[in-house]
Amino acid sequence: MKEHPLFIVFEGLDGSGKTTQIKLLKEKFKSSGLKVTDTHEPTDGPVGMMIRNVMRRRIQMDQPTLAALFLADRLDHINNPMDGMKTRLEQGFNIICSRYYFSNYAFQSEFVPVDWLAECNSLCKNYLKPDLIFYLDVDPAVCNERINTGRVNVEIYENLEKLVKTHTQFLKAFEQYGKDENIHIIRGKKSIEDTHRDIWNITKKQIAAISV
Repeated sequence: MKEHPLFIVFEGLDGSGKTTQIKLLKEKFKSSGLKVTDTHEPTDGPVGMMIRNVMRRRIQMDQPTLAALFLADRLDHINNPMDGMKTRLEQGFNIICSRYYFSNYAFQSEFVPVDWLAECNSLCKNYLKPDLIFYLDVDPAVCNERINTGRVNVEIYENLEKLVKTHTQFLKAFEQYGKDENIHIIRGKKSIEDTHRDIWNITKKQIAAISV
C-alpha cells in the first residue's frame, strides 16, 4: 500500500489556535513515522515579507494591491522550484499550511469583489487543491482577547470589528465556494487536546482514503 502525502490547510481568525493545532498535528505525523513539514501564508519569501511589512504598518499600500500581493505570494508558494509546496509534496512530505485562498476571500472581500478574488485564486486551486481544510471556529471576542493579551504588536486586521467581519466572510466563502472542498469546521469550545483528537481522527480517515 502506497501512502500519498496530504496537503492540509488550517484557516481561522488570528487568535483561534491555529499555531497550536498545527504544531500538535505535525508532531502526530512525525510520531506516526510520516514525513511532514509546516508552512504559512504570507510566506517568508520576498512578496510575503512585503505583505508582512504592510500588516505591521511599516509601509502603506491600498487594499486591492495588497489583495493581489497575497495571490502573487501564493503562486510562488505553490510553484517555487526550490521549496514550493508542489516540490515538497513530490518529495513525499505531508504539508500543513496556515492559511490559503479562503483567507484571501475572508480578509480582502471587504475591500475588493469576492468573485474577483475567487476567479484569480482559481489558478492556485488548479495548481494545488487542499485535501483537507480545517476551520477553527472560535468566537471573535475570544480571539481578540487572546491577541491583546499575547501580542506586543497588533497587526492591521487584528481588532474586534475586523475579526467579526472576517469570521462572517469565512462562513459565507465556505458556503459559496466550498462545495467541492473538503472543509471541516472545528468548534472552538473544546479543550486543546480534544480539538487535536478530532483533527487527527479526520486526518487519519483521509490518509486511509487516498492510500492505494
